[in-house]
Order: sequence, then C-alpha cells, then structure tokens
Amino acid sequence: MLLSRIAESLFWIGRYIERSDGTARILDVHLQLLLEDPWIDEETACRSLLAVMGSFPADDEEKIAREDVLARLAVDRSNPSSIVYCLGQARENARRAREIVSTELWECLNTTNARMPRRLTTEKVHEFFQWVRERSALAVGIVDSSTAHDEAWQFFTLGRVIERADMTARLLATRSLTEASGPSWTTILRSCGAYEAYLRTYRGMPSARNAAEFLLLDRLFPRSIIYSISRAEQCISAIDPREDRVGHSNQILRALGRIRNDLEYRPISEILAELPAHMVGVQKVTREASDAIRQRFFPTQASPSWIGEIS
Repeated sequence: MLLSRIAESLFWIGRYIERSDGTARILDVHLQLLLEDPWIDEETACRSLLAVMGSFPADDEEKIAREDVLARLAVDRSNPSSIVYCLGQARENARRAREIVSTELWECLNTTNARMPRRLTTEKVHEFFQWVRERSALAVGIVDSSTAHDEAWQFFTLGRVIERADMTARLLATRSLTEASGPSWTTILRSCGAYEAYLRTYRGMPSARNAAEFLLLDRLFPRSIIYSISRAEQCISAIDPREDRVGHSNQILRALGRIRNDLEYRPISEILAELPAHMVGVQKVTREASDAIRQRFFPTQASPSWIGEIS
C-alpha cells in the first residue's frame, strides 16, 4: 500500500501535467482565432475565455486583451491556472515523491521547469504551446513505459483522467461562448488532437451533432469525456476493490457514475441545446470526485489551492 503522501503527489503530478496540456490547447485555439477573425470583439472573447478557465479579472472595469490572457494563463507563476504554475507544481510533487518517481520522469519535469520562459512574444506563442504539449506527452509516455502499472500508476492515471474530463468540458463550453464567432467544430476537434480520429469514425466533415457526440461519448477516443470518466472508474476499482451487494458505498464511483449515466442516456440533441450547462455539470462532478478522492485516500493532507474548479 502506498503512503498517503506519495499517492497524493502522484495524483497531482497527473492532474498538473494534464492541466498544462489542456490549457495550452485551449489557448492555442482561441488566440489563433482572434488573429484570424477580425470581427470578433476581442475583449468579450478574452473575458469569456478567462471565465471558462476560472481566472476572473480582479477589476470588472479593467480592459482585457489577448496579451493579458496570455500573461495570466501561460506565464503567471502565481496563478494556479497558468501553464507555468502547473508544470512547476508537477515538478514539486515529483520532488516530494522522489523515492518512487523514476529518474526519467524527474529529469523530464525538472528540465521542463528550468526551460520555462518568463514572458512570451506574440510570434513565439504557437511554438510555446506546441512545446508544452510535447513536454506533457513526453512525461506521460515516460510514466506509461517505465513505471509498473501498479497502485502508483493508477493514482497518476486517475489524476490525469479526472483533469482531462474537466479540460475537455471547458473546451466544449467555449463553443457557445461567443455564438457565431466561436471556434468551429473542426477547430475544436483539432485542438483535442481528434480531427483525424473523427474523420476515420464518421467519414465526413464535422457537424455539430457528430463532433459533440465524438468528444462527449466515444468510448474508444482517449480525450472524450466518457472515456476519461470510465477510465477513472477503472482506476478507483483497481485501487480500492470493494463490491457492494446493493448500490455503491464508494462516493467517488457514485459521483462519476451519475455523470456517465446522464451523458450516455440523455439524447445528444438535449445536451447540445444546453451544452455550456451540461459542461458545467461535468466540471462539478470532477470537483466532487476530486474531493471524495482526497477524503478517502489523503485524509490528513491539506487540499491544494486550485483556481477554476466549479464548486
């Protein structure tokens, strides 16, 4: 059995790596959209994006531009929603669990943190987001290929898939934020690395119904919400294998099961009609599941400061 301290560090390494990857994807898509579409009201779009990421301006009267979004969500070392903060915390949690974290993962996170820029120029933004995605993929690949798939791996994977469900929900929520000026479904699929997989599945250009259905409900695509939730359920069952004769006493499985059933059995047309509300529901469930995981497995540990979760 893992020490509570070690299990918690592995869980948060997974979450922080996935949060940095997801934030890079969302920012890349939306900042590129601002450059390509001159008709978008930049301040409204930027405020909406900050709201989706849970990083609200301190002053409602403050003017918000793309440079402010980039500063807050990419390189602000004091903002728990920023890419730099998340990768720094992933490295810090790896240091705390150094006795179980592989040398390759430690070196990967340490190097990534050391090479993180303190400011970004507009010309280098896309390269930076691509670099973040590559470093995140490298860290995950190292864990998958060089770590025994035991309890330690299960906690790392649990953190990743809980966060991935949340980040995919945030990305889908942005689809309706700016109405006609929002990102197209093709853009959203590309930002999830899902475009080619979607084409192989549906064999046609993305429609709202099919694209949303793919990112919400496809059981084989690893970035879909349903895949992430199902994988989280498998991790919990592996970590804490208890079978109840009636219902589920495990609060984590109860939370995840509710949202999985709601997504699987509700008609896709109803979900699309109220997409932001349903995605807020997914984010609430990931928060509930995260709290239940902390209470069940890390009862003596303080809850990390985490901006942007729906309470």
